[in-house]
Amino acid sequence: MTLSHRGGPLWSGPELWGLRRRMIAAALAGGVAALGQAPWTMWPATIAGLGLITWITLSVVSPKRVGLIWWAAGCGYFCVALSWIIEPFLVDIETHGWMAPFALIFMAGGLALFWGLAGALARWIAPGRGARYALALTVALTLAGVVRGTVFTGFPWALPGHVLIATPVLQIAQLGGAIVLSLLVLGFAFTLPLAAARPRFGLPVWGLAGAVIWAAGGAMTPPPQDMTGRPVVRLVQPNIPQNEKWDPSKTRANFERLLSLTQEPGTPDLYVWPESAIPAWLDQVPHLMPVLSEAARGKPLVFGINRGGEARIYNSLVLLDEAGEIAEVYDKHHLVPFGEYTPLGDILGRIGIQGLAQRDGYGFSPGPGARLIDIPGIGATLPLICYEGIFPSDIAAAPARPELLLLITNDAWFGTVSGPYQHIAQARLRAVEQGLPMIRVANTGISAMIDPAGRLIDAMPLGTEGIRDIALPAPLPPTLYAKMGDLPPVLLLVAALGLLGLRKRKHSGA
Repeated sequence: MTLSHRGGPLWSGPELWGLRRRMIAAALAGGVAALGQAPWTMWPATIAGLGLITWITLSVVSPKRVGLIWWAAGCGYFCVALSWIIEPFLVDIETHGWMAPFALIFMAGGLALFWGLAGALARWIAPGRGARYALALTVALTLAGVVRGTVFTGFPWALPGHVLIATPVLQIAQLGGAIVLSLLVLGFAFTLPLAAARPRFGLPVWGLAGAVIWAAGGAMTPPPQDMTGRPVVRLVQPNIPQNEKWDPSKTRANFERLLSLTQEPGTPDLYVWPESAIPAWLDQVPHLMPVLSEAARGKPLVFGINRGGEARIYNSLVLLDEAGEIAEVYDKHHLVPFGEYTPLGDILGRIGIQGLAQRDGYGFSPGPGARLIDIPGIGATLPLICYEGIFPSDIAAAPARPELLLLITNDAWFGTVSGPYQHIAQARLRAVEQGLPMIRVANTGISAMIDPAGRLIDAMPLGTEGIRDIALPAPLPPTLYAKMGDLPPVLLLVAALGLLGLRKRKHSGA
């Protein structure tokens, strides 16, 4: 039996079944590869899973079929890595629960397209089974991650390089960020089948290269700092479940919980509450500012709240100064699509689809962009709200280098299985990329001080209520990545892909 497409044979029956088996195997291997992401952090599973997918495609000549196999692999990978995506829809299960399976399926299938296109491109450039194919795959899939983090406002979550965050190799991000980490992971994974084919020579060389990189990461790790004389920050984690956060009957009790934690004994120099800590509009609660200032003993306090202005609403971070006055208001500028706003919202709103975190039926508006705020006794600070912490470009957009990063978030949306752990892992990566400490305060956890080496200092576990008074580490000198950003590695990858394409044309006689 032969299937036809526009009058020509596309593939024969036995080949079709062979492709199906390969796609199923690739999807399973993709699921295994996702186990390198937090909280599992089984990075060898990522190397092995991606290596198996490469082996599955070695004998497949057609770029189209290789693309389908890599798309299937991406589906398996993102279904496991992003399984937390269903959690926000379960907060109000009667209203949004029906969307949960569709959200995961469409998200995984859509993101897998980047893998499929990259795999097809790599096979078109390198039709053989050797090192050139492995190189083309490495470059193409790394660039696919860059594109995925940019188009449609971007979603650089669960990049292959993120599996190295729990290892000493994280420190190599000082040189090239997540791009270089992904390049390492993919390079080792895609050369694994080639190394395994020559066990007496290939595998030892492959293993030695990995050991050298591991040792290099360890050698680049900055030592713990002496915190003597450093300012102390109180991280306040109230642990308010998402389905209670906006419940009017619980508002007072939740607010008093925050006040009680803030008033615990101690003499911190700064207090930080999480995103949307006060479930009200800023212009409705000016009478609370003296109450907050008294609870903070006249020290600066940062809190999250929604605010309105000029027929728009914002997800905001507010700095209350020592006099109890609002000194700074930062409005989140990188919003979550279908979370804080709905693309084509006027049209989709007519059929009942709106962002999960929208208030009063309206989507949030983006703020003007990244900017620094000066916190007395602390220094120049780059504020970040939730989703903004996963974008290195949002940090690079700051008008000047800050002394620290301050991220407030509400990870109650993400459940308790994997989402919050992946979120804080990316926060660790941002700290290492920039050589800056990060204060991270989350409503339900994980709250922690993150030093410039990406170490978590006195973290509060997920699902707990409490405070931590932690000395703020000093910033390190700007890293190479902080100075140069993503552009140099991206240009090198594009150039490498172009050279591979030119070589294909030369060998094909084009």
